[in-house]
Amino acid sequence: MSDLPTEHDDLENEGFEAESHGIEFLVEDVEFELADAQDLTSWIERVAEVHEHEIVQLTYIFCSDEYLHKVNVEYLDHDTYTDVITFDNADDADLIEGDIFISVDRVRENAQTHGVSFRDELHRVMIHGVLHLLGYADKDLLSQTAMRKKEDDCLSLRTF
Repeated sequence: MSDLPTEHDDLENEGFEAESHGIEFLVEDVEFELADAQDLTSWIERVAEVHEHEIVQLTYIFCSDEYLHKVNVEYLDHDTYTDVITFDNADDADLIEGDIFISVDRVRENAQTHGVSFRDELHRVMIHGVLHLLGYADKDLLSQTAMRKKEDDCLSLRTF
């Protein structure tokens, strides 16, 4: 899938200063500033470490509902809105290499719907994408329940 919209040369984006250890944060088609980027990087690295994986390259692309909808239609043939889409680019099961697209609009709406802070919902969605890269699925009710528990476990590892 080398023609995914993750070839960062063609994104008109704003990077965040917290790029390190293979984790990068980009913005596309939305006004958004990521708070605590260094803390998020450390937390995501800790989650990978706990799951005995190494992060080679992990790129988060924060975008609008419309941008993510276009990605969903074009690359997954799903004509729906969603909060997160994860593309796994790793050739080795023990490595994390991928791109996680997150709709800031959808995260904001979901936070209001579920009565949680935008920050907590954003972190949940960010780690949800990582869990997919770690091999966790959420296609049926049983796996969705297990995924939610894993998200909660990962969120509890935050120290900020």
